[in-house]
Amino acid sequence: MSEVLEPAHRSSAAVLYEALMSQESAAEKAIVERLARNLKKVSGRTATAAQKRAWRNSLTALAGTLVDAGLGQVEALVEFPMPHLKSSQADVVLAGVDAYTGGDVFVVVELKQHERVEYYESDDTQVIWDPRHGPKPHPALQVEGYRDQIAKFCGAVENHPESVRGLVYLHNMPRHQISKLTGLALEKNVSLFGQSERGDLIRFLQGQFAAEPGAAAADRLLSGGVRLRRDLLEQAWETLKGRDRFVLLDRQIEAYRTVLHAVDEAYRSDSKQVVIISGGPGSGKSAIALSLLADLARQGRKVQHATGSRAFTETLRRHVARDGDTKKLFHYFADYAQTPKNEIDVLIADEAHRARTKSFVRFHPDKQSDRHQIDTMINAARVPVFLLDENQAVKPGETGTIATIKSYAQKHSAVFHHVPLAGQWRCGGSAVYDHWVRMLLGLGEEEGAWNHDEPPIPWEGDPGFDIILAESPQEMEDILRSKLEDSWSARITAGYCWPWSDPLPDKSLVPDVRIGEWERPWNAKSKSRVGEAPPSDLWATRDGGFDQVGCIYTAQGLEYDWAGVIIGEDLIARDDRLVTCREANQDPKLGRRSPRSVPQVEFDRLVRNVYKVLLTRGLRGMVIYAVDAETQAFLGKLINSTKQT
Repeated sequence: MSEVLEPAHRSSAAVLYEALMSQESAAEKAIVERLARNLKKVSGRTATAAQKRAWRNSLTALAGTLVDAGLGQVEALVEFPMPHLKSSQADVVLAGVDAYTGGDVFVVVELKQHERVEYYESDDTQVIWDPRHGPKPHPALQVEGYRDQIAKFCGAVENHPESVRGLVYLHNMPRHQISKLTGLALEKNVSLFGQSERGDLIRFLQGQFAAEPGAAAADRLLSGGVRLRRDLLEQAWETLKGRDRFVLLDRQIEAYRTVLHAVDEAYRSDSKQVVIISGGPGSGKSAIALSLLADLARQGRKVQHATGSRAFTETLRRHVARDGDTKKLFHYFADYAQTPKNEIDVLIADEAHRARTKSFVRFHPDKQSDRHQIDTMINAARVPVFLLDENQAVKPGETGTIATIKSYAQKHSAVFHHVPLAGQWRCGGSAVYDHWVRMLLGLGEEEGAWNHDEPPIPWEGDPGFDIILAESPQEMEDILRSKLEDSWSARITAGYCWPWSDPLPDKSLVPDVRIGEWERPWNAKSKSRVGEAPPSDLWATRDGGFDQVGCIYTAQGLEYDWAGVIIGEDLIARDDRLVTCREANQDPKLGRRSPRSVPQVEFDRLVRNVYKVLLTRGLRGMVIYAVDAETQAFLGKLINSTKQT
């Protein structure tokens, strides 16, 4: 399976211009409505009348300039989806023949209608377009991200990354305003033009494109395939060593720049600044966190990364921090229980939804406190940064919410910033799949929300992501093992609906997960290898992990190419809805052994969150099997039992 890139609209510049100039024509309406449907698909938002006017005005300005330059045959790919993050889209990618080499050339275009611009508090990487709204990334940073993402992952330009170039066109902005933006644009090698530079833009375009059809170049870009992105952990290692970097896009850039600005402001004004970055699975939170860790460390800041997950932290220490110095960068939330005020410059708290009401590490008095972990982390750092997804809290006592963080920020008289992320890196970058999972589980589109009134929806398919409904756990295993043989990574996880035994005297694992004749052990409980089974903290990444079934506590925060999920009888379909069943759950923290400590409504929320996490670990595809027959049939109706390979 290869990811397919499909722009919302494709035509030559001349055809686009003619259609848009024929206002109220069928052709013009068709283009605008196509863009509106695309917006709804990738973001869930309905296009406003103002957005439709903006599309008409900006696309007409660009297409008209190309026609006046004699380049009407250049191909315009409107709302071009980014490889691996299709919910991020460049306004336009122009495809054509290079005016000098005769090869393919592609120009990524960011279109803006704004007439005025100001820097955000003298920060030339962030700008204010409208005083009523907050800061946004400099448009050259947006284009740089799109350009680098296409050059890095589109197979058609694998050997010619220089053929992808960047352009910002602010077609309503006068010269005295545009001059404020040119410095950073030059630094990023992004061409930038305003209202008064239309003649310069024409000459620029003529220097890029020959007056020849661009359709063949566009075909090659769209059909050239998408290169696999590197494993998050390997990419993180290269980033920390300064050999490579994560490409950040759109709101990810905004979040990254917000933190850097907060660090500068905290020292300039001797204040404490708290930043929250929220978003769903795979929205880029960990990429932002690790980019900040590497860049701030290189700046000489005293920066640390912390999580509340042993599996996540130990995996980072093993795979990312490969020497003693970098291992010191990775910590746990409890490590800050007794840390003095502002002891460190920046604390990056990843998976902050796992923060607990107090810290207790046996035999470590310095890691014990009755204060909330959010409180102790805000105290410990001049700039604490919290990255979270409220729909990933899966244990009782995990109370890291936006409201909790904001409350403690106020207690510490800290300036508070919140950047919500959009988009989906994991699950093939499929916003369609993310929405399908939320609807399946009765979770709202907003973090921490509920949506039990809306029924689950059929899976409509997405070229970038596969769902397979297995007819048995053995079929699931066979499908995933074939993926392993094709050099993909794969793991099987399950809801906590079976007992979990200690190893036998011979150190072998007990096959506790039994479904008919199929049986497999849970992942090892131990911090060390048990036979061929890797330590629990490294189950998702070490050889041998495929032969055990992983639980939520070993899978959360990690990812693999193909994910298998066994839905246990703690989540069953009744009357066309999924409902939870406490009696079937074996988790000592949640199930029938803890009815007093976890109210039913809390149990219901946490179980749905557990499956939300498990169902969003896969990068390329998902294989699902439900133990309950009625639930399996219910899923079959939604997925249509289609085995996509």
